Amino acid sequence: MKLLVLGGTHHVGRAIVEAALERGDEVSTLNRGLSRDPAPGVRALIADRTDPEAVRRALVGREWDAVVDTWAWAPRVVREAARLLSGRAGHYGYVSSRGVHRWPWPAGADEQAPLVDGDPGSTDDADYAAAKRGGELAVLESFGERALLARAGMILGPYEDVGRIPWWLRRLEKGGRVLAPAPAQTPLQYLDVRDLATWMLQSAERGLSGAFTVTGPPGAITLGDLLTTALEVTGFDTELVWAPPEPLLRHGLPLGMEFGLRLPDGGAPSGMHDADVRAALAEGLTTRPLRETLADTWAWLQAEGDPAPRADAPSPDTWLDAAAEQRLLDQLSH
Repeated sequence: MKLLVLGGTHHVGRAIVEAALERGDEVSTLNRGLSRDPAPGVRALIADRTDPEAVRRALVGREWDAVVDTWAWAPRVVREAARLLSGRAGHYGYVSSRGVHRWPWPAGADEQAPLVDGDPGSTDDADYAAAKRGGELAVLESFGERALLARAGMILGPYEDVGRIPWWLRRLEKGGRVLAPAPAQTPLQYLDVRDLATWMLQSAERGLSGAFTVTGPPGAITLGDLLTTALEVTGFDTELVWAPPEPLLRHGLPLGMEFGLRLPDGGAPSGMHDADVRAALAEGLTTRPLRETLADTWAWLQAEGDPAPRADAPSPDTWLDAAAEQRLLDQLSH
């Protein structure tokens, strides 16, 4: 395909570019050109997406078979890009989020679960859920039945800049005794970013449209599986000390929130890790083993170092008070 990736330098965008190049697609990217040099073989179009005239100049006279967009902020930016591309691309894949579903999420929810309200013309990005839903509506305005909305769950794997697995790997690397949020049997649902990328590109080639919940199958792994497998693939000499939610809350330790297992008040949310993904699986979504995801994430961290903290989220360095962790470790050892 002739593919345009709006973004293409961070986590999901980078994985999509790499997967497309591996397939032999002709890849263009559109971004500010500030974060990373373009991958070899990529045609880099330079524009700030918040400047509609700059985007128009960058796109003029060009056409693509498919577009993939990972934008997560003001929906109006998606609307402007989609309008510019509506006559120049055959398919528009938008990386959305399960966050577009109205809270609290029902257990076992599928694509039919209630949605938040969104405004495709909004310039506000303070509410992530509303911004993503607005982005969806913006794509549908211009592409309709040529639009694919990939409502992703927790995305892990190389290039992750949210900080979940990189943060845990760096904690485990220190060795010794490390707190983990009990129970170890808590189920987790996630998708490797490369599996998401592959599915979106295959779907674009087929012209698949509609909204899909895109994450791994429910019940496939637990938190204990994730952390013990991380220790196995890295070889760290670290002891996991499983702490119940109550003492974690009492000591002000937010462990578990990074995986959506706890709310700030200590409550356990429903629907986070049991989504019904049969629709996406029926349309060809495949998932790789957990061990491969963790080993490749660790290899990437060793090769490139920790990703820069995201501007729209607290730095992972501030997530946990080491002194508070040690106090609880001391208590649990008695």
